[in-house]
Amino acid sequence: MKIQGIVPPMATPFHEDESIDEASLRAEVEYLISSAGVHGLAVGGSTGEGHTLTTDELRCVVGAAIDAAQGRVPVIAGIIVDSTRQALEKARALADLDVAALQVTPVHYLFRPTDETMFAHFAALAENAAQPVMVYNVVPWSYCSPALLDRMMREIPGLIGVKQSAGDLKLLADLLMSSADAGLIMSAVDALLYPSFALGAHGAIAAILTAAPELCVKLWDQVAADDNAGALQTHLKLLPIWNAIMDDNLPANVKTALAMQGRPAGAPRMPMPPSSSEQRAAIAAALKAA
Repeated sequence: MKIQGIVPPMATPFHEDESIDEASLRAEVEYLISSAGVHGLAVGGSTGEGHTLTTDELRCVVGAAIDAAQGRVPVIAGIIVDSTRQALEKARALADLDVAALQVTPVHYLFRPTDETMFAHFAALAENAAQPVMVYNVVPWSYCSPALLDRMMREIPGLIGVKQSAGDLKLLADLLMSSADAGLIMSAVDALLYPSFALGAHGAIAAILTAAPELCVKLWDQVAADDNAGALQTHLKLLPIWNAIMDDNLPANVKTALAMQGRPAGAPRMPMPPSSSEQRAAIAAALKAA
């Protein structure tokens, strides 16, 4: 199933004891597909607090999302770990599931790999994983340059694309200019989805899609229809929402935005703080304005 368009990175709902709330996860899958009309789902990414999930928990949430989706949209699984060995262990645990792609970050510990070892890391994953691999280019001190990403997409069989993150539209534009023919390029420049789509991004996997999925689907459709005036107005509704949720506790703020729309996802896992009273007020105001 083709990966394109609006692919929200789902929040992972937790009960009060921080165990996974599978019923709420399944309800959110149904809402995103049936009501919001999204084109795919990503599970276990950074918005989904994937860095906190054990291998068994990751398998649980990915499996539940796939089961609830019933083949209607592709489901991407996130892997956020600090070694090739750990990434392969999680990939093996998902090997029998109908996962459209594995969305894998570079390592996020302090010490940056060289370009050659980064290449080798993703090559090993793509060679040994049962599903295609996408680079989730988000870790500031392990950031992959457009040149390295282009090389990996062209030279590593099974590495099918990139989720370009960290808020830099210039790097996304460079990547689209050099590599749109090399693989799938999805935007995670949440504040600037409108220009991302206008520049030719194949879609988006970004937290704002989870917080405001209907508006993001509308924006995608407007850009596709060359409705630039309408797309600008939708952008002006989305940007304040992003400004309200963007902070070090972004996943918690996304969960707050969901709860305010009747889509409960529980609290974040410790030590991430829940939304402050100031954050809650700003999120509520941005949602009301939109």
